[in-house]
Amino acid sequence: MRTTFDKLIAAIVPVDQALAPAAQAHLDNLTKPRGSLGRLEELALRLVLIRSGAAPASDPARIYTIAGDHGVAAEGVSLFPQEVTRQMVLNFATGGAGINVLARTNGIDLKVVDAGCLGGEFESHPNLIQRKVAQGTANLAQGPAMTEDQCLAALLLGASLADQAAAEGFRSVGTGDMGIANTTPSTALFCAFLGLDPLDITGPGTGLAPAAVKSKAEVIRKGLAVNAEAVASGDALRVLSALGGLEIAALAGLILGAARNRMAVAVDGFISTAAYVSAWKLAPAVADYAFFSHASAEPGYATVMAAMGSQPLLHLGMRLGEGTGSALALTILRSACAIYNEMASFASAGVSTAEK
Repeated sequence: MRTTFDKLIAAIVPVDQALAPAAQAHLDNLTKPRGSLGRLEELALRLVLIRSGAAPASDPARIYTIAGDHGVAAEGVSLFPQEVTRQMVLNFATGGAGINVLARTNGIDLKVVDAGCLGGEFESHPNLIQRKVAQGTANLAQGPAMTEDQCLAALLLGASLADQAAAEGFRSVGTGDMGIANTTPSTALFCAFLGLDPLDITGPGTGLAPAAVKSKAEVIRKGLAVNAEAVASGDALRVLSALGGLEIAALAGLILGAARNRMAVAVDGFISTAAYVSAWKLAPAVADYAFFSHASAEPGYATVMAAMGSQPLLHLGMRLGEGTGSALALTILRSACAIYNEMASFASAGVSTAEK
């Protein structure tokens, strides 16, 4: 597995910035004051570079909502019992969740993936991909959440999902998650990778009261301490294995795989961003392919964005996960492509340019 993973990392290359001036010139020649469409122009330019200078295209798009359970749930870090993970996977498969509604509304394909749910196989369903690596993780507050082999298997699972989407003609993917207690490993990963303090970024997750949030932060601090050797190693794979989750590792692999396939990837909220940070630490060039969908309402998310010098596309007060932010962000990428490809130039429209 390690050899396959090393080949994945080696295949991820930055976009060619030398192509940017021509794309920018095209944008500047459209019938509008320069820069007047703000971030839509920035997105269009980035999408041109992802496509190696070709006309930008983000459709068709697919979201993978990946599920897994967490041993750290035993520490009381979530209001909901672990069986909710499995129940929500069934809800996704049958079309009843928020992500199903938004994906349908916006013409985005959706697949649900069991990367590590407790229990055996689900009943077969055409929208459900069953690739369970293990039945949940170990308790990160007591030791490593995953073995390195489990983490590699989850990463390669995610990369294979990107390969599958590319082979089926999809041009972009979105990330989504499901896993009771998964804000805890996500917060731990942010702390380890970005040098943040648990008390500064730990949030309520499913709705914890302030006292319980403080206890959750202490669980994360304990996890960082018991896995201190892995954290101090600077080895991103060791850190992800020690503190992550099976669905988080699979999402990181999806992001890596999208970059290898030169696909845009819409990164959902708090948990997906932890997966992104993990992927970014493994292969920095993924930054050229990833778009942060929305500002999670989790209190620590703004600190995370500031630590990376990044800015999400939307600020809607959302914190559901599932890929709901990705569904909305993919419509913005669609709009950016349409502006670049369909808007008239000054010459073709017979419109006078600005006086110099």
